[in-house]
Amino acid sequence: MTATDTETDQRHLPQTVERRNFGMALDLDWVMRARANRSAIERRAAGLPGRRSIKKDHQAAWLCRAISCMDLTTLAGDDTVGRVQRLCAKARQPVRADLLEALGMEGLTVAAVCVYHDMIAPAVSALHGSGIPVAAVSTGFPAGLSPFHLRVAEIEESVKAGASEIDIVISRRHVLTGDWQVLYDEMRAFRAACGEAHVKAILATGELGTLQNVARASLVCMMAGADFIKTSTGKESVNATLPVSLVMIRAIRDYFDQTGIRVGYKPAGGISKAKDALVYLALMKEELGDRWLRNDLFRFGASSLLGDIERQLEHHVTGAYSASWRHASG
Repeated sequence: MTATDTETDQRHLPQTVERRNFGMALDLDWVMRARANRSAIERRAAGLPGRRSIKKDHQAAWLCRAISCMDLTTLAGDDTVGRVQRLCAKARQPVRADLLEALGMEGLTVAAVCVYHDMIAPAVSALHGSGIPVAAVSTGFPAGLSPFHLRVAEIEESVKAGASEIDIVISRRHVLTGDWQVLYDEMRAFRAACGEAHVKAILATGELGTLQNVARASLVCMMAGADFIKTSTGKESVNATLPVSLVMIRAIRDYFDQTGIRVGYKPAGGISKAKDALVYLALMKEELGDRWLRNDLFRFGASSLLGDIERQLEHHVTGAYSASWRHASG
């Protein structure tokens, strides 16, 4: 990826509209064939941070790409309308205007703003005319343990309120007990409730026990129609990791090879440094190719990552690092 490549296609939502994943019948034979060689996966993941050295203009381009793939998020119990409005202003202009001008990246925005249901309306209002969609967490986020009919109703209410992306949480117990048909049926119901809104299935991988469970849950959710699979709620003790990401990405590749449908990927939780974002982008490029480096197929779930990226971009432009407080986070 060069600075020129980034400049031409990352500032707004992608020009290419990917065919949605409408799912397929549950193929239990395929699900049960899924395996995960932990030692090989961990060895591959451990080598990723040192494999690529991205410097100067190329690094700036990749960091701008990371911003364009970011779901700027606030999911706190003390969220207010004012906080969400500030976050949306940051989403519209994620980097200081003088830095964007120096980089030739005027017009760069994040991919989406992610909030709780109650904050959908103020987010939609604050983002009006920007082209930035609002994503809402749903289905009893983060535990996913509220009554099933209420979880479905919550999705429907969020879509009515203006959310065009819905981040649902699966019932982890179905994975831990191997109830794949029940998980599939649950995900199909969530997918149907979303209608035209795109659905991201949060696997909460830190609570699934094994990498094999992660692989199988990924396949089941894609078969049931997930547009994205996502690692975590950000509330678990273990969130996005490179081994888990490798397993999920390879499940996405297998699904594409079998169906011709591209499903997106979203690592969330624990990614707060620019250098980590570069590693994830490199992983996507190596495992899935350049098509998965656009924000219709790749997202970062982030609340603090943007600040560090902005500091790195200022260093690229000026040659000096600034204090983090100089870069408003919203």
